[in-house]
Amino acid sequence: MHTMMPMFAALSGIDQFVVSFQSIVYEALPFVIIGAMISGVLEELLPQQMFARMIPKNRYLAIAGSALLGLIFPMCECGIVPVMRRLLGKGLPLGCAVAYMLCAPVINPVVIASTWAAFSGDRSNIDGLTSFQMVALRCGLSFITAFIIGVVVNRISAKGVNDLIKVPIKALSLIETAEEAAEAKRPWPERMTNIAQVALHDFIDITCFLILGAMLAASLQTFELVSRVAFLFENPWTACLTMMAIAVLLCLCSEADAFVAANMLKVPLSGKIGFLVLGPMFDLKLLLMFTRVFKARLIIIIVVLLWTIIFTLSMLTYYLDQYARTMMH
Repeated sequence: MHTMMPMFAALSGIDQFVVSFQSIVYEALPFVIIGAMISGVLEELLPQQMFARMIPKNRYLAIAGSALLGLIFPMCECGIVPVMRRLLGKGLPLGCAVAYMLCAPVINPVVIASTWAAFSGDRSNIDGLTSFQMVALRCGLSFITAFIIGVVVNRISAKGVNDLIKVPIKALSLIETAEEAAEAKRPWPERMTNIAQVALHDFIDITCFLILGAMLAASLQTFELVSRVAFLFENPWTACLTMMAIAVLLCLCSEADAFVAANMLKVPLSGKIGFLVLGPMFDLKLLLMFTRVFKARLIIIIVVLLWTIIFTLSMLTYYLDQYARTMMH
Protein backbone atom coordinates (compact mmCIF):
# COMPACT_ATOMS: atom_id res chain seq x y z
CA MET A 1 0.00 0.00 0.00
CA HIS A 2 2.92 2.34 0.58
CA THR A 3 3.54 2.71 -3.17
CA MET A 4 -0.17 3.14 -3.89
CA MET A 5 -0.76 6.18 -1.68
CA PRO A 6 -0.14 8.86 -4.39
CA MET A 7 -2.67 7.33 -6.78
CA PHE A 8 -5.14 6.40 -4.04
CA ALA A 9 -7.10 9.64 -4.21
CA ALA A 10 -7.72 9.23 -7.95
CA LEU A 11 -9.65 5.98 -7.50
CA SER A 12 -13.40 5.67 -7.07
CA GLY A 13 -14.86 4.83 -3.67
CA ILE A 14 -15.26 1.10 -4.32
CA ASP A 15 -11.82 0.87 -5.95
CA GLN A 16 -10.27 2.64 -2.97
CA PHE A 17 -11.96 0.20 -0.61
CA VAL A 18 -10.70 -2.82 -2.56
CA VAL A 19 -7.13 -1.50 -2.77
CA SER A 20 -7.06 -0.60 0.93
CA PHE A 21 -8.64 -3.90 2.00
CA GLN A 22 -6.28 -6.02 -0.10
CA SER A 23 -3.19 -4.16 1.05
CA ILE A 24 -4.06 -4.63 4.73
CA VAL A 25 -4.71 -8.36 4.29
CA TYR A 26 -1.65 -8.99 2.10
CA GLU A 27 0.67 -7.14 4.46
CA ALA A 28 -0.63 -9.03 7.50
CA LEU A 29 -0.82 -12.54 6.00
CA PRO A 30 2.92 -13.43 6.25
CA PHE A 31 2.87 -12.68 9.98
CA VAL A 32 -0.37 -14.62 10.43
CA ILE A 33 1.16 -17.67 8.71
CA ILE A 34 4.38 -17.48 10.76
CA GLY A 35 2.43 -17.02 13.97
CA ALA A 36 0.13 -19.98 13.24
CA MET A 37 3.10 -22.24 12.51
CA ILE A 38 4.90 -21.22 15.70
CA SER A 39 1.69 -21.75 17.69
CA GLY A 40 1.34 -25.29 16.33
CA VAL A 41 4.94 -26.21 17.13
CA LEU A 42 4.80 -24.79 20.65
CA GLU A 43 1.46 -26.40 21.43
CA GLU A 44 2.75 -29.86 20.52
CA LEU A 45 6.46 -29.82 21.38
CA LEU A 46 7.05 -27.21 24.09
CA PRO A 47 8.18 -28.79 27.37
CA GLN A 48 6.12 -26.45 29.51
CA GLN A 49 7.77 -27.51 32.75
CA MET A 50 10.61 -25.25 31.55
CA PHE A 51 8.49 -22.24 32.49
CA ALA A 52 8.40 -23.08 36.19
CA ARG A 53 12.17 -23.71 36.20
CA MET A 54 12.98 -20.38 34.55
CA ILE A 55 10.98 -18.23 37.00
CA PRO A 56 13.02 -16.48 39.75
CA LYS A 57 12.01 -16.86 43.40
CA ASN A 58 11.48 -13.14 44.01
CA ARG A 59 7.78 -12.60 43.28
CA TYR A 60 8.22 -9.26 41.50
CA LEU A 61 11.05 -10.55 39.34
CA ALA A 62 9.02 -13.69 38.71
CA ILE A 63 6.01 -11.70 37.45
CA ALA A 64 8.22 -9.41 35.33
CA GLY A 65 10.04 -12.41 33.88
CA SER A 66 6.75 -14.17 33.13
CA ALA A 67 5.51 -11.11 31.25
CA LEU A 68 8.60 -11.27 29.02
CA LEU A 69 8.51 -15.02 28.35
CA GLY A 70 6.75 -14.39 25.05
CA LEU A 71 10.13 -13.35 23.65
CA ILE A 72 11.26 -16.97 24.07
CA PHE A 73 7.92 -18.77 23.85
CA PRO A 74 5.73 -16.63 21.54
CA MET A 75 2.02 -17.38 21.58
CA CYS A 76 -1.01 -15.80 19.92
CA GLU A 77 -3.88 -14.82 22.21
CA CYS A 78 -6.06 -17.29 20.32
CA GLY A 79 -4.27 -20.14 22.11
CA ILE A 80 -2.81 -18.43 25.17
CA VAL A 81 -5.50 -19.39 27.71
CA PRO A 82 -5.14 -23.20 27.32
CA VAL A 83 -1.35 -22.79 27.59
CA MET A 84 -1.74 -20.64 30.71
CA ARG A 85 -4.04 -23.30 32.21
CA ARG A 86 -1.41 -25.96 31.58
CA LEU A 87 1.27 -23.80 33.19
CA LEU A 88 -0.83 -23.58 36.34
CA GLY A 89 -0.80 -27.37 36.41
CA LYS A 90 3.00 -27.29 36.05
CA GLY A 91 3.24 -25.23 39.23
CA LEU A 92 3.54 -21.69 37.85
CA PRO A 93 2.07 -19.17 40.37
CA LEU A 94 -1.25 -17.64 39.33
CA GLY A 95 0.11 -14.07 39.20
CA CYS A 96 2.93 -15.18 36.89
CA ALA A 97 0.56 -17.20 34.70
CA VAL A 98 -1.79 -14.21 34.31
CA ALA A 99 1.13 -11.88 33.49
CA TYR A 100 2.32 -14.29 30.78
CA MET A 101 -1.22 -14.72 29.43
CA LEU A 102 -1.70 -10.96 29.08
CA CYS A 103 1.74 -10.00 27.76
CA ALA A 104 2.94 -12.87 25.56
CA PRO A 105 0.53 -12.04 22.68
CA VAL A 106 2.19 -8.60 22.41
CA ILE A 107 5.81 -8.96 23.48
CA ASN A 108 6.90 -11.67 21.08
CA PRO A 109 9.06 -11.57 17.92
CA VAL A 110 6.19 -12.05 15.44
CA VAL A 111 4.00 -9.26 16.85
CA ILE A 112 6.96 -6.91 17.28
CA ALA A 113 7.89 -7.45 13.61
CA SER A 114 4.29 -7.02 12.40
CA THR A 115 3.84 -3.80 14.41
CA TRP A 116 7.10 -2.45 13.02
CA ALA A 117 6.02 -3.29 9.45
CA ALA A 118 2.53 -1.83 9.92
CA PHE A 119 3.78 1.58 11.05
CA SER A 120 6.72 1.87 8.64
CA GLY A 121 6.83 3.59 5.25
CA ASP A 122 4.19 6.20 4.44
CA ARG A 123 2.38 5.66 7.73
CA SER A 124 5.43 6.13 9.97
CA ASN A 125 4.91 9.86 10.48
CA ILE A 126 1.11 10.08 10.59
CA ASP A 127 1.15 10.35 14.39
CA GLY A 128 4.57 11.99 14.45
CA LEU A 129 6.10 8.74 15.70
CA THR A 130 8.46 6.28 14.04
CA SER A 131 7.78 2.55 13.77
CA PHE A 132 10.37 1.98 16.53
CA GLN A 133 8.50 4.35 18.84
CA MET A 134 5.16 2.66 18.14
CA VAL A 135 6.68 -0.76 18.90
CA ALA A 136 8.29 0.59 22.08
CA LEU A 137 5.03 2.18 23.22
CA ARG A 138 2.97 -0.94 22.53
CA CYS A 139 5.41 -3.32 24.23
CA GLY A 140 6.21 -0.98 27.12
CA LEU A 141 2.61 -0.19 28.02
CA SER A 142 1.63 -3.85 27.64
CA PHE A 143 4.42 -4.88 30.02
CA ILE A 144 3.40 -2.27 32.61
CA THR A 145 -0.24 -3.38 32.40
CA ALA A 146 0.56 -7.10 32.68
CA PHE A 147 3.01 -6.53 35.54
CA ILE A 148 0.55 -4.48 37.62
CA ILE A 149 -2.26 -7.00 37.12
CA GLY A 150 0.12 -9.89 37.84
CA VAL A 151 1.12 -8.27 41.16
CA VAL A 152 -2.53 -7.66 42.12
CA VAL A 153 -3.53 -11.24 41.25
CA ASN A 154 -0.51 -12.56 43.16
CA ARG A 155 -1.59 -10.73 46.30
CA ILE A 156 -5.20 -11.82 45.98
CA SER A 157 -4.22 -15.44 45.33
CA ALA A 158 -2.12 -15.50 48.51
CA LYS A 159 -5.40 -16.05 50.40
CA GLY A 160 -6.24 -19.08 48.26
CA VAL A 161 -5.66 -19.82 44.58
CA ASN A 162 -8.53 -22.28 44.38
CA ASP A 163 -11.00 -19.50 45.23
CA LEU A 164 -10.10 -17.82 41.93
CA ILE A 165 -9.92 -20.70 39.45
CA LYS A 166 -12.55 -23.27 38.50
CA VAL A 167 -10.38 -26.40 38.60
CA PRO A 168 -8.25 -26.83 41.77
CA ILE A 169 -4.47 -26.69 41.28
CA LYS A 170 -4.06 -30.27 42.52
CA ALA A 171 -6.56 -31.51 39.94
CA LEU A 172 -4.79 -29.50 37.20
CA SER A 173 -1.49 -31.13 38.21
CA LEU A 174 -3.01 -34.59 37.94
CA ILE A 175 -4.45 -33.75 34.51
CA GLU A 176 -1.06 -32.50 33.33
CA THR A 177 0.70 -35.63 34.61
CA ALA A 178 -1.75 -37.84 32.70
CA GLU A 179 -1.40 -35.72 29.54
CA GLU A 180 2.40 -35.83 29.74
CA ALA A 181 2.34 -39.61 29.93
CA ALA A 182 0.06 -39.77 26.89
CA GLU A 183 2.18 -37.29 24.94
CA ALA A 184 5.39 -39.21 25.62
CA LYS A 185 3.95 -42.22 23.77
CA ARG A 186 2.91 -40.30 20.65
CA PRO A 187 4.82 -41.26 17.49
CA TRP A 188 6.37 -38.45 15.46
CA PRO A 189 3.96 -38.77 12.50
CA GLU A 190 1.08 -38.15 14.91
CA ARG A 191 2.89 -35.18 16.43
CA MET A 192 3.47 -33.64 12.99
CA THR A 193 -0.21 -34.12 12.19
CA ASN A 194 -1.20 -32.38 15.42
CA ILE A 195 1.15 -29.47 14.63
CA ALA A 196 -0.44 -29.07 11.20
CA GLN A 197 -3.96 -29.24 12.65
CA VAL A 198 -3.26 -26.59 15.30
CA ALA A 199 -1.53 -24.32 12.78
CA LEU A 200 -4.35 -24.66 10.26
CA HIS A 201 -7.02 -24.03 12.90
CA ASP A 202 -5.23 -20.89 14.13
CA PHE A 203 -4.63 -19.65 10.58
CA ILE A 204 -8.31 -19.95 9.65
CA ASP A 205 -9.46 -18.42 12.94
CA ILE A 206 -7.03 -15.48 12.71
CA THR A 207 -7.69 -14.85 9.01
CA CYS A 208 -11.45 -14.63 9.52
CA PHE A 209 -11.06 -11.90 12.13
CA LEU A 210 -8.34 -10.21 10.05
CA ILE A 211 -10.76 -9.91 7.13
CA LEU A 212 -13.39 -8.32 9.39
CA GLY A 213 -10.84 -5.87 10.76
CA ALA A 214 -9.48 -5.05 7.31
CA MET A 215 -13.00 -4.35 6.06
CA LEU A 216 -13.60 -1.97 8.97
CA ALA A 217 -10.28 -0.15 8.48
CA ALA A 218 -10.79 0.10 4.71
CA SER A 219 -14.33 1.42 5.22
CA LEU A 220 -13.18 4.01 7.75
CA GLN A 221 -10.45 5.19 5.40
CA THR A 222 -12.38 5.06 2.10
CA PHE A 223 -15.86 6.24 2.99
CA GLU A 224 -14.74 8.61 5.76
CA LEU A 225 -16.94 6.93 8.33
CA VAL A 226 -14.91 8.58 11.08
CA SER A 227 -16.17 12.00 9.96
CA ARG A 228 -19.76 10.81 10.42
CA VAL A 229 -19.09 10.13 14.08
CA ALA A 230 -16.43 12.80 14.39
CA PHE A 231 -17.46 13.64 17.96
CA LEU A 232 -16.11 10.25 19.04
CA PHE A 233 -12.66 10.80 17.54
CA GLU A 234 -12.10 14.54 17.86
CA ASN A 235 -11.78 14.17 21.61
CA PRO A 236 -8.82 11.93 22.63
CA TRP A 237 -10.77 10.60 25.63
CA THR A 238 -13.78 9.35 23.67
CA ALA A 239 -11.49 8.22 20.81
CA CYS A 240 -9.57 6.00 23.24
CA LEU A 241 -12.72 4.49 24.77
CA THR A 242 -14.26 3.94 21.32
CA MET A 243 -11.17 2.20 19.94
CA MET A 244 -10.87 0.04 23.06
CA ALA A 245 -14.50 -1.03 22.59
CA ILE A 246 -13.81 -1.77 18.90
CA ALA A 247 -10.82 -3.91 19.92
CA VAL A 248 -13.03 -5.96 22.25
CA LEU A 249 -15.72 -6.47 19.57
CA LEU A 250 -13.46 -7.17 16.59
CA CYS A 251 -11.47 -9.97 18.29
CA LEU A 252 -8.46 -9.35 16.01
CA CYS A 253 -5.28 -11.37 16.42
CA SER A 254 -2.24 -9.46 17.71
CA GLU A 255 -0.28 -10.63 14.67
CA ALA A 256 -2.56 -8.61 12.39
CA ASP A 257 -4.22 -5.84 14.42
CA ALA A 258 -1.39 -3.33 13.93
CA PHE A 259 -2.15 -3.20 10.20
CA VAL A 260 -5.76 -2.34 10.99
CA ALA A 261 -4.77 0.37 13.50
CA ALA A 262 -2.15 1.87 11.16
CA ASN A 263 -4.77 2.32 8.44
CA MET A 264 -7.16 4.20 10.72
CA LEU A 265 -5.46 7.43 9.70
CA LYS A 266 -7.75 9.92 11.43
CA VAL A 267 -7.86 8.19 14.81
CA PRO A 268 -5.81 10.03 17.50
CA LEU A 269 -2.77 8.39 19.06
CA SER A 270 -4.67 7.70 22.29
CA GLY A 271 -7.19 5.59 20.36
CA LYS A 272 -4.54 3.61 18.49
CA ILE A 273 -2.59 2.87 21.66
CA GLY A 274 -5.72 1.77 23.53
CA PHE A 275 -6.68 -0.46 20.58
CA LEU A 276 -3.21 -2.04 20.25
CA VAL A 277 -2.69 -2.71 23.95
CA LEU A 278 -6.16 -3.87 25.01
CA GLY A 279 -7.02 -6.02 21.96
CA PRO A 280 -4.47 -8.82 22.58
CA MET A 281 -5.30 -8.89 26.30
CA PHE A 282 -9.09 -8.85 26.24
CA ASP A 283 -11.85 -9.32 23.68
CA LEU A 284 -15.06 -11.33 23.40
CA LYS A 285 -13.39 -14.61 22.47
CA LEU A 286 -10.90 -14.25 25.32
CA LEU A 287 -13.76 -13.53 27.73
CA LEU A 288 -15.32 -16.85 26.78
CA MET A 289 -11.96 -18.58 27.32
CA PHE A 290 -11.52 -16.90 30.70
CA THR A 291 -14.79 -18.44 31.91
CA ARG A 292 -13.35 -21.93 31.37
CA VAL A 293 -10.48 -21.31 33.80
CA PHE A 294 -11.24 -18.37 36.09
CA LYS A 295 -14.11 -17.76 38.48
CA ALA A 296 -16.26 -14.65 38.00
CA ARG A 297 -14.48 -12.69 40.74
CA LEU A 298 -11.07 -13.00 39.08
CA ILE A 299 -12.47 -12.22 35.63
CA ILE A 300 -14.08 -9.01 36.93
CA ILE A 301 -10.82 -7.97 38.63
CA ILE A 302 -8.77 -8.57 35.47
CA VAL A 303 -11.22 -6.80 33.14
CA VAL A 304 -11.68 -3.74 35.38
CA LEU A 305 -7.92 -3.40 35.85
CA LEU A 306 -7.28 -3.79 32.12
CA TRP A 307 -9.69 -1.04 31.13
CA THR A 308 -8.57 1.31 33.91
CA ILE A 309 -4.82 0.87 33.44
CA ILE A 310 -4.81 0.87 29.63
CA PHE A 311 -7.09 3.90 29.38
CA THR A 312 -4.92 5.80 31.88
CA LEU A 313 -1.67 4.87 30.14
CA SER A 314 -3.09 5.69 26.68
CA MET A 315 -4.20 9.14 27.77
CA LEU A 316 -0.91 9.78 29.55
CA THR A 317 0.94 8.79 26.36
CA TYR A 318 -1.23 11.12 24.28
CA TYR A 319 -0.67 14.15 26.49
CA LEU A 320 3.06 13.49 26.85
CA ASP A 321 3.28 13.30 23.06
CA GLN A 322 1.37 16.57 22.74
CA TYR A 323 3.66 18.20 25.31
CA ALA A 324 6.77 16.95 23.47
CA ARG A 325 5.47 18.38 20.19
CA THR A 326 4.76 21.72 21.86
CA MET A 327 8.28 21.85 23.31
CA MET A 328 9.79 21.06 19.90
CA HIS A 329 7.96 23.98 18.31
